[in-house]
Amino acid sequence: MTLAENPLLFALGANHEFAQRIAFRLGLTISPHEERDFEGGEHKTRPLVEVSGRNIFVVYSLHGEAGASANDKLVRLLFFVGALRDAGAARITIVAPYLAYSRKDRRTKPRDPVATRYVAQLMEAVSADSILTVEVHNLSAFENAFRSCRPEHIATAGCFADHIAGMAQEGEKFAVVSPDAGGNKRAELLRRMLEERLGQPVMKGLMDKHRSSDVVSGTQFVGDVAGCTAIIFDDIIASGTTILRAVDASRQAGADRVIAAAAHARFTAQSPLFGPGAPDLVLISDTIPLPAGLADKALSMIEVVEVSALVGDVIGQIVSGDSVSDLLPYG
Repeated sequence: MTLAENPLLFALGANHEFAQRIAFRLGLTISPHEERDFEGGEHKTRPLVEVSGRNIFVVYSLHGEAGASANDKLVRLLFFVGALRDAGAARITIVAPYLAYSRKDRRTKPRDPVATRYVAQLMEAVSADSILTVEVHNLSAFENAFRSCRPEHIATAGCFADHIAGMAQEGEKFAVVSPDAGGNKRAELLRRMLEERLGQPVMKGLMDKHRSSDVVSGTQFVGDVAGCTAIIFDDIIASGTTILRAVDASRQAGADRVIAAAAHARFTAQSPLFGPGAPDLVLISDTIPLPAGLADKALSMIEVVEVSALVGDVIGQIVSGDSVSDLLPYG
């Protein structure tokens, strides 16, 4: 085995739990590094092991949290990747389960920034070889943003389909609902996978949604969810208002039970998601830790769906040089 085939795994910031599950899946240990903060918000991050000629994976979810904004995390990541390159790393893969600025992928108003592309250019500027992320907001925009850095995307539909099928009751009927037109392919992928696992038809629904100046509108709902457990599937739950609109529409359309499911938990402990009109259950993946301070009622409504094992499997395929296409389904 060459040095490049013997990978090193680093976990920056507070991502050790997610990275530890990846490491366990791969039979690796997390390599040590140093992070130092200086006056004025400046910082330094460096590996504490030899990286020359090695295949490096850096795990860092770029969500904002207490004491570390998405911007701060992005700069830390870029500087660490640059340090790895300067130290002679053979190949560097950024593993960003949540990718900051992935929602700002196009111009919606005159002179708007296309932040997704700018983030891609920054990662390429420090010579990252590839970027691996989970359930990105717009897959086409993500893939088209990169040129020299190879983008790899992990869809979570299979993980959620396994979890939902495992909790299904005998005779229970299901429907998958997209909370907006932009997420229809994501929802359709879950619908197909759930149909395969259950061995029965799974209905579908679609909620109309328009957003301008952070104001959400649109009330039209199409689809057949009557008598079903409706699964509202999205990439992110942030404020929770989009999900709540779809929950209400699904119930009005006759759903017996409504489950909200999304890869990234960007909501806060004060989210209206757990207030009046709440879904019966919230399924969230482990890409982002649950927010601190959640009330007991909210915690009782949440189930975490693990995707870290799938991320580990994809990294293993990349290291071995095998195709990852079977692990990375497209909508």
